[in-house]
Amino acid sequence: MSAYVVMIREALHDADEFATYTTAARAARAGHPVTPVIGYGEVTTLEGEPVDGILVNEFPTVEDALAWYHSPAYQAALPHRRAAADYRVLIVPGVDR
Repeated sequence: MSAYVVMIREALHDADEFATYTTAARAARAGHPVTPVIGYGEVTTLEGEPVDGILVNEFPTVEDALAWYHSPAYQAALPHRRAAADYRVLIVPGVDR
């Protein structure tokens, strides 16, 4: 069953640090079965507080998503994201079709 990493950016504080994160995070996808699905496009808020951006990556399984997140390459990118912005990050399993 597929799994989705949902990254919700609440606020961006440092664009330069975020650019460093983006470069490192893209490189961290190498060797992982990840498919970008949503990438910080326009968000229409229907309920709740607006967010600054949303990124969704699809993986074949929750285990694949966790392997990517805990990989040395992504863990090296992570401090840049945390310095640049406030986020909520979730892994959500897909549904059987």
